[in-house]
Amino acid sequence: MKKIITLSITFCIWINFYSQNAYAFFGSFNRDKNKEGIYVYKLDTISGKLSKVTSYTGVLNPSFLTLSPNGKYIFACTESKTKNGGSVSSFEFNPENKSLKFINKQKSGGENPVYLTSDKSGKWLVNGNYTEGSVSVYPISENGKIEPLVQNLQFTEGSVNPGRQERAHIHSTVFTPDFNYIFFPDLGADKIRAYQFNNESKEPLQPAEIPFTKTTLGGGPRHFTFHPNGKFAYCIEEMGGAVSVYGYENGKLNNIQRIYTHPENYKDEYESSDVHISPDGKFLYASNRGNEDNIAIFSIQNDGTLKTVGYQSVKGKHTRVFGLDPSGKFLIVTHSGSGTVVVFKRNPETGLLKKVGRKIKINGVSCVQIRKY
Repeated sequence: MKKIITLSITFCIWINFYSQNAYAFFGSFNRDKNKEGIYVYKLDTISGKLSKVTSYTGVLNPSFLTLSPNGKYIFACTESKTKNGGSVSSFEFNPENKSLKFINKQKSGGENPVYLTSDKSGKWLVNGNYTEGSVSVYPISENGKIEPLVQNLQFTEGSVNPGRQERAHIHSTVFTPDFNYIFFPDLGADKIRAYQFNNESKEPLQPAEIPFTKTTLGGGPRHFTFHPNGKFAYCIEEMGGAVSVYGYENGKLNNIQRIYTHPENYKDEYESSDVHISPDGKFLYASNRGNEDNIAIFSIQNDGTLKTVGYQSVKGKHTRVFGLDPSGKFLIVTHSGSGTVVVFKRNPETGLLKKVGRKIKINGVSCVQIRKY
């Protein structure tokens, strides 16, 4: 009996330990740097419950976050939607003492930074500026400090919608799985721009052999992701309300499908935003804002094409960014309009989502990143 009790206690401790090593990081449009801007929550990977760990006050409008490959540093687009502003900032996160410490910041190289990413070596940071349509590249030192930018790529041309596409608007910066290339969906120009990446060069970005892929006119490509197998890529259109599916090989995209993220009878203005694939590669999730505020769910076929599974209400307003935890068990949605965060449990067989736990209130919440430590 003693042995059974001991084993039971050990099992419970083991379960508790492994259910408490995931963290969710949230940015926000706080509008005032004297208010909390970045938040860290612990994610219970058994129940999906979020528990606040710490936050950081003293930064303005951290609209998007990304983590270094080792998870030690958080990089943020800061001073977003700030006239004549724009910066990228670095923070150190210590999961042992649950602290978040500011390191430094640099000018973003353009107004309204909206997306940034780190290469797999952790030596480079690439930031996209929406309003001025530019991309900035920064070296990262070993202590997480962002050094002054070494490249600033400026794009100008727009497209067919004069109200939204008067000029280039870079909306994301996404590396290929092998980190040999990086893609920049340009909402303003209806193009997905492509650059080669060499992490040993002083100026690591050079135009790819095919410098861009044209997208549907007036569609406004926004966010971009790759299938885990590296053979397919997916781009969501903010204004076109669709996901385009591409075959991918050596820096080249080949369009194989375009499918709407809305029901056939939907007649309102499209306002799609984010796209992610489950770690098992079986399902794609796409968020819609506006009157829908839902997640469109697609199954991924063997040839990379998508088949509509259904739609899940996100229980909040203005679904800007969402994320999947590394296990693929939970999907976390941020609502910048209602200032709420909702956790959904994912059915790995059907791809369907079910709300779990209570809503978390974070004013102006803008994005989420999830990582296990």
